[in-house]
Amino acid sequence: MGAEDGAGARGGVSRWAASGTAVAGLAAFGLLAAGCSTGGTGTRDEGPARTDPVAQSPSTPEASTTASPVKKVDAVRLIMEDPKVSERVKADLQPCSADAYPVDTSYGNLTDSPVPDVVVNVLTCGEAVGIGTFVYRGGDDGYKNVFAAEEPAVYSTIDRGDLVVTKQVYAKGDPVSYPSGEIVTTYRWAGNKFTEHDRVENEYSRAVDGDVVDEPAPTPGDS
Repeated sequence: MGAEDGAGARGGVSRWAASGTAVAGLAAFGLLAAGCSTGGTGTRDEGPARTDPVAQSPSTPEASTTASPVKKVDAVRLIMEDPKVSERVKADLQPCSADAYPVDTSYGNLTDSPVPDVVVNVLTCGEAVGIGTFVYRGGDDGYKNVFAAEEPAVYSTIDRGDLVVTKQVYAKGDPVSYPSGEIVTTYRWAGNKFTEHDRVENEYSRAVDGDVVDEPAPTPGDS
């Protein structure tokens, strides 16, 4: 898999617990697209922050905030205005409910850019299956697409400066909920592109509670 033309994987499937990478992706979608059928993107379920007033002594100075907030981007706009993103992905990127779009956005240091890099995962509303994952590098002239992978059941995360791309693997007859395995590929930034650093292939057990639901696996073009 190349860095510019993309490769890799994730899916919003229940087997996501099979890898730490998958769990992060699957959890991330739940709260973002609450109007969708769940299956994928979000551990954002910590609940609202406490709003109880905090008593302070008049002589106690307020704590100062030293951490700079991450500059957020409009992930949907990035995808829709990116000429490197296929028309198929753009057509499939529709709100699940109201203005809630099925996208996950992560910020972190992947390319040694002075501003955080942005990873955007595009999913389906129904099963929360990843259909495209993209990395954007920030600069003086805006954000540039430096990695793209467009295929069913693909998902990317940032892990300690590495780009980790997970792809669910489906054999003929596999239901969406139970792929045959996954391929986890780790990329590192070298020069001006991502290069493959490590690859792990996991095969899942074919025994699923003694029963397999007859549900078709995702194919290219599914939304």
